[in-house]
Amino acid sequence: MFFSMLLSHVVHRGSLTVISANGRRREFGDGTGTPVTVRLHDKTVAHEMAFNPYLKLGEAYMDGRMTIDPPATIYDLLNVLTGNLGTKFAGPAFELYGALRRAKRRIDQHNPVGKAQKNVAHHYDLDGGIYDLFLDKDKQYSCAYFQRPDMTLEEAQLAKKRHIAAKLRIEPGMRVLDIGCGWGGMALTLAEETGADVVGVTLSKEQHKVATRRAEERGLSGQVEFRLQDYRSLKENFDRVVSVGMFEHVGVGHFREYFDGVMKLLSHDGVALIHTIGRLDGPGSTNPWIAKYIFPGGYIPALSEMSGTVERSGLFMTDIEILRLHYAETLREWRRRFMEKRDTAARIYDERFCRMWEFYLAGSETSFRNEGMVVFQMQLAKQIATLPLTRDYMVEDERQLNAEPQAQRRLLAGD
Repeated sequence: MFFSMLLSHVVHRGSLTVISANGRRREFGDGTGTPVTVRLHDKTVAHEMAFNPYLKLGEAYMDGRMTIDPPATIYDLLNVLTGNLGTKFAGPAFELYGALRRAKRRIDQHNPVGKAQKNVAHHYDLDGGIYDLFLDKDKQYSCAYFQRPDMTLEEAQLAKKRHIAAKLRIEPGMRVLDIGCGWGGMALTLAEETGADVVGVTLSKEQHKVATRRAEERGLSGQVEFRLQDYRSLKENFDRVVSVGMFEHVGVGHFREYFDGVMKLLSHDGVALIHTIGRLDGPGSTNPWIAKYIFPGGYIPALSEMSGTVERSGLFMTDIEILRLHYAETLREWRRRFMEKRDTAARIYDERFCRMWEFYLAGSETSFRNEGMVVFQMQLAKQIATLPLTRDYMVEDERQLNAEPQAQRRLLAGD
């Protein structure tokens, strides 16, 4: 009863049918869009989802207690729900639930050094074969940059790296720090295409191992160094700092610590580029299912939270770009590739893991399409006069990077 009341309150657009464990059929929405039929397979699952929807919906799908009749998928269900919710909570019950989540977010996102490594290992130290199923050949696990709608994922990920490189205005011989370097793709590309000396740091043992091997294979070990190290323990200075997809793991209680750290790591005339998922609807809280199963300790920031902390750190915000829907397109391609290789994923883990990953990719994509999630690229500098007066240099540098056909063929091939 309570679950039906909740859906009646939320679903005004779309075509959603729910069939309960006793066979009772209820319909919601205005009948438009892709028809979605949900089946509940025990008597308690509806009650659980009614009182804790943000956690229990995902768990019910993972456990097979809730299924979707084909040809519709979990993406279609989440698209209906997020499309109706949008960027606002639908009514007092959702407002109260959101307020409670925001009230405890500093506890949930407390990420001291030891805990931060455990949180990273939870997601990034999975069997590497899982990521090979859906990422591009360079293993870029962050938003791609679709300069043209017909770009392949490989092309768009290379475009993302070059877009960032152009904003950093790196010169040969500069020292660059990559905070949260992943499997090394950004660091290796910057070294090859700009002539910089790059240090990449990660807390993932698996990523560190892969990144180090890739540097050796490409003959870059003397130019690129990967360290299994927390950025907070670094005592060096760098001409440039780049951080892609890492700030989401910092936690709201550690924002000042992060930007103070960037300030200390930069040389006198240094420049940083922070690429992070962001929210357009103001400060919020992490979805509890995502926090439990995917990114423990993580939080997607609002621009107001980032900018206020930057101002207190002494850094100058010199450029901000908001990438809209680029991550939705990235996730669509990741989801397509994962579903094509789903049988392989099930052999690596199991069916429950596959349903978890489907829910994660589908839920993330619909959030970017319907709930005001975007990507922020924030450029920071220690000196107000470090960079040129106009943004023209970014366009010129990016055009020059894209005009290197031999390097482009090599990078797209993953060599």
